[in-house]
Amino acid sequence: MKTSAIEIPDLGGRTAIVTGANSGVGLETTRILARMGARVVMAVRDEEKGRAAAADVRGDTEVRRLDLADLSSVRAFAERWEGDIHLLVNNAGIMAVAQGRTADGFELQFGTNHLGHFALTNLLLENITGRVVTLSSVLHQLARGIDFDDIGMEKGYTPFKAYARSKLANLLFTLELQRRLDAVGSPVLSTAAHPGYARTNLQSHGADPLVRRIGMLGNRILAQSAADGALPTIFAATQDVPGAAFAGPKAMGGTRGAPALTSRSEAAWDERAAKRLWTLSEEMTGVSFPLTGP
Repeated sequence: MKTSAIEIPDLGGRTAIVTGANSGVGLETTRILARMGARVVMAVRDEEKGRAAAADVRGDTEVRRLDLADLSSVRAFAERWEGDIHLLVNNAGIMAVAQGRTADGFELQFGTNHLGHFALTNLLLENITGRVVTLSSVLHQLARGIDFDDIGMEKGYTPFKAYARSKLANLLFTLELQRRLDAVGSPVLSTAAHPGYARTNLQSHGADPLVRRIGMLGNRILAQSAADGALPTIFAATQDVPGAAFAGPKAMGGTRGAPALTSRSEAAWDERAAKRLWTLSEEMTGVSFPLTGP
């Protein structure tokens, strides 16, 4: 199958997990994977919404509950898992929401977008045979780095600052995960993607009413479809790319167009920060890298 210049292989017999699969880019990613023959497990916070979404997907799907803002839910999802996972897509996320805390007391955006996926990936890693694709954003470039002395953002929370930092964390996670996989000789690839400016409901949940209105107007005028926004994820999941690759739209400053390998900020290449973030994430979640060398 060829979808907007991507030659997608047959995925028959493969199992994929997509977090946040009931809407937006996650749902469109699910549609493509299922259409190409994969069994797709739709990991969603609201099972009713997940089942409604699954009813409109052609192919083999299953809905399971997963709340990334609650580590007990992440652990329960992982504990119930049996069998190989060819592809884990860490897609779910929240954007520029009001200051809040996860069930475990973490800053909400960092806890949901990064720590939830960090724990999920490591808890499932012994079952993963193919790739882990983690969704970031072009807005990661707004974060100059991770403030390890104020990980909870007690000294000055702003919605977009917190979002940018969580998306930078996603890329540092991708980088360090690949380093660790290489170190133990694992064939699994860790890659990342961003959807550009995609028309989803993500922009409608922000803390600032004015920003929400501007975002929804931009959705109507400037944004590409959620289906097109899913293509960088599919690119990172199925194409011949190196470990720690980052895919995104290649037109209009990375906001839309056909997918390709793309650049990231200098902060997102910081190996020392990536290692430090990993160690901190292990301490915060109680979850560690489970693989050992040959």
